[in-house]
Amino acid sequence: MLIQILTHTPIYVWAILAFLVQRGMIAMRDRDVELRKLVMIPAVMLVLSLQDMNAKFGLGGPALAAWALAAAAMALPAGLAGTGRIGASNVPGSVRVRGSRLPLVMMMAVFFTKYVASVALSVAPQLRHDTLFACAVCGLFGVFNGWFVGRLARDLASYRLLPAGAAAA
Repeated sequence: MLIQILTHTPIYVWAILAFLVQRGMIAMRDRDVELRKLVMIPAVMLVLSLQDMNAKFGLGGPALAAWALAAAAMALPAGLAGTGRIGASNVPGSVRVRGSRLPLVMMMAVFFTKYVASVALSVAPQLRHDTLFACAVCGLFGVFNGWFVGRLARDLASYRLLPAGAAAA
């Protein structure tokens, strides 16, 4: 059954996985990043989650409420926890971002949640109407999206605290 699932997975799914792994590997290294590009991965993860929720369960009712509640519950601690990961950069218009394995882990969590939910719905289509299943999947997406949004908020707050010359550089 596993071989059948893997062979029936569309090619574009593997391309998305390759893109996310590549972005995750980049995020593991210290690097200079334009401030606007810090928004890219949180935005991609948000779009992937909302698109998947809409396709599977619709964007309304308990599924959306589970997503919103989980996203809010994770965004706050993610935004407040830890130290800032950005600092002044020598590259004009950029900030220095400290590398981390967490973005790769979180991107893989979004991808595999999306993949496993898709397989589960292929095998058992009645789950599409199961409120508990929908809320569990959407709640997981909310946790992941909340983490990305909270981390982005922490980065933007850290950016505002950079010395004026460093932030404008």
